[in-house]
Amino acid sequence: MRLPTLALAALLALPFTASAQTAPAYDAELAKSLGADERGMRQYVLVILKTGPNKMPAGDARTKMFEGHFANMGKLAGEKKLVLAGPLDGKEGRRGIFVFNTPDIEAAKTWVATDPVIINGEMVAEYHKFYGSAALMMVNEVHGKIEKK
Repeated sequence: MRLPTLALAALLALPFTASAQTAPAYDAELAKSLGADERGMRQYVLVILKTGPNKMPAGDARTKMFEGHFANMGKLAGEKKLVLAGPLDGKEGRRGIFVFNTPDIEAAKTWVATDPVIINGEMVAEYHKFYGSAALMMVNEVHGKIEKK
């Protein structure tokens, strides 16, 4: 009786053993196209957007400023300069982030300077070098496939 039980246990364990041993295949062409190093990582600039000195009051001008902010992000993403962006919770004045496809803080500063929230002083930017997965370079492409509106 013990042998069939052991055989059954071994058969049931096979899919788990096989999947644990199967690693994703390294794709050298994809790694190169994303600018990945040997760890699958690359350099970026992380920008933290913080509350600035000039809070624009509610109204048409503020609405237009934020419409421009979103349009600017779309433009930079379309140019493959902006890799990732999103709002933060506002704690300690931190309102959002940008991750830029460059290791050069000066280049990131020129791109951020085109944003209406920066131009109007609604927000100010803090710049940091960031080392992260080169797969971030695919976020905008994938996002476009899952965004309904």
